[in-house]
Amino acid sequence: MFYRENGQFKTSYRADQQIFPIAQDRWAIGLLLVVAFVVVPMLASDYLMRAILIPFLIFSLAAVGVNILVGYCGQISLGSGAFMAVGAYGAYNFFVRVPGMPLVPALILGGLCAMLFGILFGLPSLRVRGLYLAVATLAAQFFADWMFLRIKWFTMDTPSGSVAVSNLQVFGLPLESAASKYLFCLSILAVIALLAKNLVRSAIGREWMAIRDMDVAAAVIGIRPMYAKLSAFAVSSFVIGIAGALWAFVYLGAWEPSAFSVDYSFRLLFMVIIGGLG
Repeated sequence: MFYRENGQFKTSYRADQQIFPIAQDRWAIGLLLVVAFVVVPMLASDYLMRAILIPFLIFSLAAVGVNILVGYCGQISLGSGAFMAVGAYGAYNFFVRVPGMPLVPALILGGLCAMLFGILFGLPSLRVRGLYLAVATLAAQFFADWMFLRIKWFTMDTPSGSVAVSNLQVFGLPLESAASKYLFCLSILAVIALLAKNLVRSAIGREWMAIRDMDVAAAVIGIRPMYAKLSAFAVSSFVIGIAGALWAFVYLGAWEPSAFSVDYSFRLLFMVIIGGLG
């Protein structure tokens, strides 16, 4: 650690409960946001934003969701790619089937579809753990591939399952240039990361960490394992579903079920493990 909070005394509960109680953290996060929102769009080329920065932001958002489930609640999951696919196709169906559906509500509804899907495949976490839970969630990947390839309703009756979106707008502004897509993804990442940071500091976040550390002891002190585990699956799947919708709508533009392969599940898990669980 390069610095410590020695000498930074708190004189109120409000100050002690800040998201970033150390002054250096607040300065670093503020500087990072200024660079990301102001400097990068001014200096980065279109290729850099389209090929590197936009995928980086979307995968960062998905990693936030995976970290909630794996890092804070301790439930191993290999179904992240499936949750991304459900979020993408859910948002696509709302966007196409509902006339005049704005982009942001479509993304949120896609995240809700992924949340329901995640709760369904999170039910095995009530009985199994570790490698067995990883295998159970891996089944979600193969089920999603089969579902979007065989059930033509989800893909507007296209034979191959390929779909596409165009003419994206946010609050009446076209989402076409690389800079506008970058800022849109960055804004969503910043908002959801802030909400996730607050969530893990709340009562439910403490329940997740208690289940992660020792679920039997957590149940003894009154924490409901079913509620804690399924809520972690729900929140994690919601965030991953929004990331999947962004990946499909903003980055790809046109995609098919194989665009969300099991490789993405492993990539996201490795990102969280290398970056630091919890």
